[in-house]
Amino acid sequence: MVLSLALTLYIASKGKAVAEASGISSPGLSLWWAVAYFFGVAVVIAVIFFIIPLSKLRLVFRILFGLMFAWGVLIVAALTLPTIAAYALAALAGIVWFFWARVWLHDLVLLITLASAGSAFGFLFPPLTFMIFMLVVAVYDVLAVRFGFMVWMADKLSESASLPAFIFPRKAGDLGLSLKHIRISDLKAKKTEEREYSILGGGDIGFPLMLVSSVFFAYNLKSAIVVGAFALLGLITVFPIQRLVFKGKPMPALPPIALFSLIGFIIAARFFS
Repeated sequence: MVLSLALTLYIASKGKAVAEASGISSPGLSLWWAVAYFFGVAVVIAVIFFIIPLSKLRLVFRILFGLMFAWGVLIVAALTLPTIAAYALAALAGIVWFFWARVWLHDLVLLITLASAGSAFGFLFPPLTFMIFMLVVAVYDVLAVRFGFMVWMADKLSESASLPAFIFPRKAGDLGLSLKHIRISDLKAKKTEEREYSILGGGDIGFPLMLVSSVFFAYNLKSAIVVGAFALLGLITVFPIQRLVFKGKPMPALPPIALFSLIGFIIAARFFS
C-alpha cells in the first residue's frame, strides 16, 4: 500500500503538471459513469465465465492481463525513459509475465499497473463522487463475498493463471512459485494456519489509489497523503478483523478501507483542502 501510494502520487504529480501546462481540466465524470462501468464489467465477466468453458478462455484472459500489465509499466516508464525504451520495457514486462508469471513478478507489475490506473482514473472523477462510489462498491463487496460470488469469480480467474490480486506467500522462497500453482480453492479447503499464501484483491488497493489521486488533483498533496494514511489504517484493521471475527474465512477487505478513507477524506476536505 505504501509503495503503491507513493508511485501513484508520483505519476499524478507528473500528470498534474502536464494538465496545468496544457490547460486540461478534469472532465468531472458523474457517479453513474463509475457505477455503470464497474458493475457492467463485473456482469460481463460473470456471464462469460458462466457460459463459456474456462479451457477456451484461459489464453484470452492471459493475453488481456499481459496487455494490461504492459500498459501499466508503459505509463511509469514513459515518465523517465525515452519513448522507444519505454515501449520496449513495457512489451518485455507483458511478455515475460505471459510466459514466466512468478508470484513476485505478478505482484510487482500489478502494483505498477494499479498505480498507473489510480492516477488516470483519479483525474477523471471529483473526490466526493469517487468517495461515494467507493462506498457503493464496499457494500457490493460485502454482498459478493457473503453470497460467494467474489470467491467464485476469483477462483475462476486463478484457474486461468490471471488473478487480479496480490499474493503473499508464508515463506519468502515461495515468491518464485509459478502463478499456475495459486488456486483460490486451496485457500478455502485449508485452515488459516495451514495456508501457504494469502490473497488481497487488487481492488482493495486500487480503489484507495484512485481516491487519493482524485484528492490530489482537486486539492493538494497534503490532503492526498492524509487520505492515503487513513486508507492504510483501514487496510491494517482488515487482518485482525479477519482473524478474530471471520475466524480466517474470506472477508471483504474494502469496507474497513473505505470507512477509514471516508474519515480521512472528511478531515482532508475540512482542514487541508
